[in-house]
Amino acid sequence: MYKYKPKDYALGIQHLLAMFGSTVLVPLITGMSPSVALFTAGIGTLLFHLCTKGIVPVFLGSSFAFIPALCAVIGKDGIPAAQFGIIAAGAVYLIFSILAKCLGADALRKLFPPVVTGPVIIIIGLSLTGVGIADAMGGKIEASMNALHNIIIALFTFAIVAIGMNSRFKLWRMIPILFGIFFGYILCVILHLTGLFKMNFDPIVNAPWINIPFHNGFITAPVVNWQAVLVIAPIAIVTFMEHIGDITTNGAVVGKDFFKNPGLHRTLLGDGVATMAAGFLGGPCNTTYSENTGVLASTGVYEPALLRLAAIFALILGLFGKFGAVLQTIPAPVKGGVEMVLFGMIASVGIRTIGEAKLNLADTRNLTVMGATLCCGIGLGGGIPIQVGGVSINISALFVATVVGVIMNLVLPKSMHALAAAEKDEAEMQEEKK
Repeated sequence: MYKYKPKDYALGIQHLLAMFGSTVLVPLITGMSPSVALFTAGIGTLLFHLCTKGIVPVFLGSSFAFIPALCAVIGKDGIPAAQFGIIAAGAVYLIFSILAKCLGADALRKLFPPVVTGPVIIIIGLSLTGVGIADAMGGKIEASMNALHNIIIALFTFAIVAIGMNSRFKLWRMIPILFGIFFGYILCVILHLTGLFKMNFDPIVNAPWINIPFHNGFITAPVVNWQAVLVIAPIAIVTFMEHIGDITTNGAVVGKDFFKNPGLHRTLLGDGVATMAAGFLGGPCNTTYSENTGVLASTGVYEPALLRLAAIFALILGLFGKFGAVLQTIPAPVKGGVEMVLFGMIASVGIRTIGEAKLNLADTRNLTVMGATLCCGIGLGGGIPIQVGGVSINISALFVATVVGVIMNLVLPKSMHALAAAEKDEAEMQEEKK
């Protein structure tokens, strides 16, 4: 049993702060409750540690990959419908957990190689850019004096985040999103007092001091909606690969092979159970975070118990109603400024995935797979509407792109370049064994 020391509480808060900006940004963009997101992130992290025998130092936060799907479902059918899709996404994780246990992690890696996942991640980032620009304009793309103020606020917030991410100051570099939102909010308050910008503080006045679970709508029940399942659940196929990358990097920093102990099947189980719990309680999908690994690397402190402490802090913070109400009053241009940085970075992560895999971009096979994936993901836009038994169902462009990428990668024969490279790698491995 780990015994907490006084300094451990500060380290736990630091971990929470590192995840805080991203965790609350997803509900702010999608219209979900930031307080519930913090509450479910805390519960999800504790469930993850339970599933992984408490030996993997991970904090779960809100997943950015699900933003487009959540926005689409919530905008049309509301949060309860989205919750059902989130539960289904958690179930997809459980399926992958079973496959990882039966087939092994290597087999799953081969099914979703970088030539497929790289373009899919790029699609996720690019599909969100319209949301970021619209928020930066104040929610409306129109030429007016107010729009000019919105752009100034968004660019100011953008600059704070961008400079912070590349700053020499460690604290600013670790939580640039939090700094961007804070100073952007302060600027909006100043402009509000001068009459140049209008803010609505009614949510703060009307919010209770303490949120009581299952009372006054703090936690909502999911509603069965199969359309939401088709839109949201397939994205778990993409985040599954992100999960593998995060766990691999986390283990490399800590110096342990978490694929062996507790095993990839257990970490996937933890993500799945946490996401399903979030779906039942009204929070966004949970996922492992690279920010978490960054904190581990910078502090050199790898004790999983500190992450559980951060989870408890998140859970408690989510119960403060006034705090969550303040987050809901963050103006659209401030969110837009942050989104312009983050959504562009998501697309950049896809490019980095392709680069780190050292894919041969002169190989027509790789270009064909990536090109078809990008074409489907971007070209289809809002997806493919179909009628099933009189019910209108929309198959998301991301789902189509992922399926097309996987099938083409399996069907297209390896090029001469790829075969030669594989033979060379095999020869080098045999030589090393000797």
